[in-house]
Amino acid sequence: MNEVLAITIGSRAREVRLKLGLTRGEVAERVGLVEPAYGRLERGKVLPSVPVLHRLATTLGLTPQDLMGMVPQGGGKKTTSPPVLEAETPELRRLLALARKMDAEELDALLRVATVLTR
Repeated sequence: MNEVLAITIGSRAREVRLKLGLTRGEVAERVGLVEPAYGRLERGKVLPSVPVLHRLATTLGLTPQDLMGMVPQGGGKKTTSPPVLEAETPELRRLLALARKMDAEELDALLRVATVLTR
């Protein structure tokens, strides 16, 4: 394992997570990891797989290169924006987390209820 890379990824992930106001549990859930495994990743104890690295970067609004501490070619332009809106409330994040756990039929029912409530 490349310890320097693991520490770089973990430190950057923690830094951005805190700026976004997310908990380790929230990021772990969005990335598809259990919280203890995500905690080891943030502490630089493990290197993420390529799919986990991609999901983590997307969740944090970064490119994988940014997450790994590499400067992207082409002038270092940032092309992504943070996925969390400034107006996003804890209640909305909780609703999104619950919706992600639903199957297609449950999600369809939730959409119908939300549509009726917003009329």
